[in-house]
Amino acid sequence: MNAEIITIGDELVTGFRVDTNCAFICRQLTSAGYNIKFTTSVGDSIESMEEAFRLAMRRASLVVTTGGLGPTDDDITKKAIVKTFKRNLIFHEDILSELKKRYAIRGIDMPAINQNQALLPQGARFFPNKNGSAVGICIAEQGKIFVALPGVPQEMEQIVRDELIPYLLSLKTTQNMSSMTLKTTGIVESKLAELLAPGLKLEQGVKLAYLPGYSGVNLRVLARADSAEDAQSKSAELIAYIEKICDKFIFGREDDTLEGVVGQLLLDNDKTLSVAESCTAGQLGMTITSVSGASKYFVGGEIAYANETKIDRLGVDPEIIEQHGAVSEQCALAMAKGARKLYGTSYALSVTGIAGPDGGTEDKPVGTTWIALASAHNSFAHNFNFGTERNSNRIRASYAALELLRREILDIK
Repeated sequence: MNAEIITIGDELVTGFRVDTNCAFICRQLTSAGYNIKFTTSVGDSIESMEEAFRLAMRRASLVVTTGGLGPTDDDITKKAIVKTFKRNLIFHEDILSELKKRYAIRGIDMPAINQNQALLPQGARFFPNKNGSAVGICIAEQGKIFVALPGVPQEMEQIVRDELIPYLLSLKTTQNMSSMTLKTTGIVESKLAELLAPGLKLEQGVKLAYLPGYSGVNLRVLARADSAEDAQSKSAELIAYIEKICDKFIFGREDDTLEGVVGQLLLDNDKTLSVAESCTAGQLGMTITSVSGASKYFVGGEIAYANETKIDRLGVDPEIIEQHGAVSEQCALAMAKGARKLYGTSYALSVTGIAGPDGGTEDKPVGTTWIALASAHNSFAHNFNFGTERNSNRIRASYAALELLRREILDIK
């Protein structure tokens, strides 16, 4: 079945809020076997909503909307729904009773306006909302399904997981699907495609998507078939080929993160880590400590932004900076060794570079970055250029540093 997602709200079409609901619903429906053909955003206008709803119902078997189901005057989605489907709003005493109980538990008198939440289009079923007052609305007619969900992400996500997906799966109207995301780093999208191209064969119903980001490129394998076994078999064959060709670049699957994988490697090997940061200004340390339990292996770090700090805190020889500059192989190595000595860790990473947008020279353009690793047995530095955008430079440098450490621990050349 084909599906369309419609997100509702002036704040979306004016750019004052980023639409994360659409991405979440698309992922959930894709995993349930639906083809997402269109995604639409529409403002708070009954006429615009009605137009969008009618168009979506013509070109998709499943339409899911989110937003505009609250009790206030600007929440007008239900009005657009009843106009589209030519149905009256019917009062549901059981929904109102449940709302009153929730307010009573909190010791709050329910505002009278919330009674509007008990009005649903005639003939619709509703999906309970455990986190809020607006229930999900589902209308099934003429072989098509229309679903309206609240716009508050926490509420929408709960209804999708607990109510909508189980309901849709119970209908058994979709193909079986197998999905897997392989996560790579240290290689660009075009090079991955070049490596995979010679032996890449995509059977009918199988897709491979390249999804680049700051930490690397995700490879999403999606296979559809009439049976779960066939879908699994198709995806497994492609996954095995990708792993064979791109093995050293793959650091994880699905929800794995590079910082999480590196942290687990440190734990498994009973090793500790410290950092010395110049251009990343704490970004590397923040990334490492975004993992719960990072204190078991991450000892600390120095944000050595000024040359004086590199010298005073990390013991960098002033002559290194004078002769080679702060952005150099020699300085990066000295910073890493200094951090390892200062914190007494198994490994230390350092980053020094020109984040931009200014400060570059002909010899060292904006984006030039040196990353070094120091351990008891090995010390080395690599040169990178991450481009001219300051924030992305810092993020990319942090992940490049973590990838150096991953490869060092696993002895990947």
